[in-house]
Amino acid sequence: MLSALAAGPRTDLEILLLQGSRIEVGADHLVVRSPHNPDFHWGNYVHVTTGDPDDAGRWLEVFARAFPQAGHVALGLPRLPHPAAYAVYGLEVGTDAVLTTTELPEQRPLAEGYAVRALLPDDWAQVRRAAADENARTGDYDPREHDAFTVAQIAARRRLAAAGSAAFFGAFTDDGLLAADLGIVALGRRARYQSVGTVAEHRRRGLAGHLLGVAARWAAERGAREWVIVTESTNDAGRLYRSVGFRDDVQVVAAYRKPDRET
Repeated sequence: MLSALAAGPRTDLEILLLQGSRIEVGADHLVVRSPHNPDFHWGNYVHVTTGDPDDAGRWLEVFARAFPQAGHVALGLPRLPHPAAYAVYGLEVGTDAVLTTTELPEQRPLAEGYAVRALLPDDWAQVRRAAADENARTGDYDPREHDAFTVAQIAARRRLAAAGSAAFFGAFTDDGLLAADLGIVALGRRARYQSVGTVAEHRRRGLAGHLLGVAARWAAERGAREWVIVTESTNDAGRLYRSVGFRDDVQVVAAYRKPDRET
């Protein structure tokens, strides 16, 4: 079912399955459902496989039938559609860069004044606050909906870590404040990074570069021989990932419309 997909969407879906999501297979698309996290828009979406990505009207109908109560619309597409195909429906089309490497990523030195370790149970409250602060800074999502998503996502990630399928690491200041964190999920010979983030006042100190290496070595010890990371095509983080050994693999495409906050 997933073997024909590129590394980015394939690992996305493999992780969702580990977390308890369900995938319904259609002739030319997949319907992905995450009942444990209904506020996770990219855990509740339609992934077009061999269907025509220019047929926006059809895919909106497929999504509406699959998720009749959803405020959002989220569609994974196999290629870039015609520029106007989704704009007329109020959807934005964006791309992510999938980067991979079969060489162990470089581990940058850790800056002075920080300590790195796997997240402990009490640390997740700081992860939750950091996510809320970043959402407040960007204004991307309704705060209550975003916090509900974060709480459910943290619960799913803690279950993966407890099962030994994933690890989540943080860089902490001397007084125990979370400065940066990320996760990685072991998927056999492939490992996929999760949620690389640095608190604003601690950026440009090499923390993410160090954590990338720490996580890579954790996965290597569990059999990983390929590492996958995904970032928005316009995100400056791509330069960091390439600098530690990642190379561009494919571009993934999505069409998305946020919920209307007034409804």
